[in-house]
Amino acid sequence: MPEEIAGSIERITYYNDENGYSVVKILPEKRYPRAQARDGTVTVVGTMPPLNEGEDAQFIGEWVTDSRYGRQFRAEQAIPRAPQTAKGIINYLSSGIVKGIGPRTAEKIVNHLGDDAIAILDSQPERIHDVPELKPNLAKNLIEIWAKNRIMRNVLIYLQGLGISAKIAKRIWDEYGENTQPIIENNPYQLAQDVHLIGFRKADEIARRMGLKPDDVHRLRAGLHYALEELSREGHTFAPKEQLLEKAADLLSVDDLSALDIALKGQLSAKKLVEDTLHDPGLPEPMTALYLPRFHRAETEAARLLRNMAGSVSLITRDHRDTDWTSHLRGLSARNNVSLSAQQQSAVRAALSRKVSVLTGGPGTGKTTTLQMLINALREGDYPFRLASPTGRAAKRLGEAAGVDASTIHRLLGFAPNEGGFEHDESNPLPADMVVVDEASMLDLWLFHNLLKALQPTTHLLLVGDVDQLPSVGAGNVLRDVIDSGIASVTRLDQIFRQDDASHIVSNAHRINQGEKPNTDNKSKDFFFFEVNDPEAVADHIVEIVKTKVPGRWSVDPVQDIQVIAPMYRGAAGVNNLNERLQAELNGDSRQAQVKLGNRLFRVGDKVMQTRNNYDKEVFNGDIGFIESIDDIDKELEIEMDGGYVGYDFSETEDLMLAYCISTHRSQGSEYPVVVMPILTQHYMMLQRNLLYTAITRAKKLVILVGTRKALYIAVKNNKVAERHSGLLHRLRV
Repeated sequence: MPEEIAGSIERITYYNDENGYSVVKILPEKRYPRAQARDGTVTVVGTMPPLNEGEDAQFIGEWVTDSRYGRQFRAEQAIPRAPQTAKGIINYLSSGIVKGIGPRTAEKIVNHLGDDAIAILDSQPERIHDVPELKPNLAKNLIEIWAKNRIMRNVLIYLQGLGISAKIAKRIWDEYGENTQPIIENNPYQLAQDVHLIGFRKADEIARRMGLKPDDVHRLRAGLHYALEELSREGHTFAPKEQLLEKAADLLSVDDLSALDIALKGQLSAKKLVEDTLHDPGLPEPMTALYLPRFHRAETEAARLLRNMAGSVSLITRDHRDTDWTSHLRGLSARNNVSLSAQQQSAVRAALSRKVSVLTGGPGTGKTTTLQMLINALREGDYPFRLASPTGRAAKRLGEAAGVDASTIHRLLGFAPNEGGFEHDESNPLPADMVVVDEASMLDLWLFHNLLKALQPTTHLLLVGDVDQLPSVGAGNVLRDVIDSGIASVTRLDQIFRQDDASHIVSNAHRINQGEKPNTDNKSKDFFFFEVNDPEAVADHIVEIVKTKVPGRWSVDPVQDIQVIAPMYRGAAGVNNLNERLQAELNGDSRQAQVKLGNRLFRVGDKVMQTRNNYDKEVFNGDIGFIESIDDIDKELEIEMDGGYVGYDFSETEDLMLAYCISTHRSQGSEYPVVVMPILTQHYMMLQRNLLYTAITRAKKLVILVGTRKALYIAVKNNKVAERHSGLLHRLRV
């Protein structure tokens, strides 16, 4: 149960104007012997509206014990109250809210207006001019500032009365200002559209407090958006009409589909949602597809731009129109002392002779060698080119393998977070004759659309990736759609080059991909399987493997070099529990600086992952770093990521998670020396071939599976890839 404390503000020790995080000293109305300092004050911390010394406030939250500062009250809500006594009013008026009003002037105001001074300033502020000897400019400034502060405070109090925390209340005020209350009273679900960190569920909770009924039209309309957002998180760019109505009805717990259908028509009429008809030769009749506008725009524009690019002539294609490819590729190989297979030669030729091409294949099939040869050809022809990848780690690996600079797609396009867009777009395209995107299986529709906008029609585009891996975390199925559309020249490499007899990582990855049981006899140097049935025992084994066995035998660092990858988040062998266990074993020294934020404990030395793109900080979903320092005074973490240092305010850590163990999706685009993975029948919902294949192919030196062969074989046999609704393929075929 939340606790409460109230009192007058004695001192403002710290206030962050950007996020409202505050440290205040209050004189409480009650005694708290365990928490009060010698001067009788109690420390209250948390995100709060702007408070002033001398005013009263009520705080709702919990008592905590800080390792450095002792007993404190951590407030989730801070509700300002008008001072109740003449002394409190004097302290408040002289606290600095109006420059020039000190204790003596404040005392004059209170002596003239009496104990009702606060109420008079609220309702009859002009009476301040009647205070004897009060300078006219001070009276004018006080009236203006008082009115402004009163409006903001009343709004913040109104919001907190709806159960909204002070931190979120400040975000809402920053978005709507004086219009906050009428906007929310008209449609509380607007919050989910406009305010970061308020989703449908929070807006729905606020609406219920306001008394809105479950079948309110605003709720039904917002529920349709919520359903499409949830489906986009599952990878879909649209939903068939029937699926959307059923999904929304389930999320809203309503039975009347006809009311939802009426709400849908209203949203379509208002252009809040988009309806389109997709024609697919494989379907008996056209499909009615419902989109969020941003996905419909991205899909239609991406298809238009890619078709335009594929049909355009370039300098490279003109220069190679009469090329004797056999002779040209033979000479290229000889000059670079590299022998290419027929498939690899075909890929180089396709990249130079076709505007859009794809190079795909599993581990060890020579994608990097092929790419290096293409780069040599581009250099010989003096064609400017750029290499990019969706993530920082993948880009770094690409640059090292290719021997040239590579960047994330965001950096390539010059993302400008303050302007909400990219420097390079159709009006300012990239100056490149060819752009190569590695790890293209991770490309989602939004990023692909922005990439295409930045390419000239004459630019060549080569997508390199393993189409058999998991698709992108974001919505869309870009690589597979481009391959299946026929718009690109596709080369699939299937000859294994990088393999020795004592290695099983590559061979087992290909066996799994072909639906065959991997070799688990533990006779190789790099692939091991340990049969353990009980989930708790699996967790115990993994902790021991990571902490002791692998570092001792292979001389690797258990934190830096070993990555545990789990199919699911919950359960004894899930991501959440394994992170807690591994943190305790690998970085459990409580003498290290640490901070508990919500239900998460962060400690100096912890391995953490960014879970959402943060363009201001230039860190992206999947980036891994290590906590270098924790500053309790400035309320900030400093994290080392890829050789640089990034500061996180405590309020920004919602986007961080411990990364001793991560999900398979979050491992995409990365490579690790060692991968350890639990695999149990309890993970049944996630036992899929492409998930297992993706996890195994993240490892460079060693793979260890812990679990049951039954679960392993279920995953190998389950080649049913969850269908993604994507209209890009349909649009490219038109």
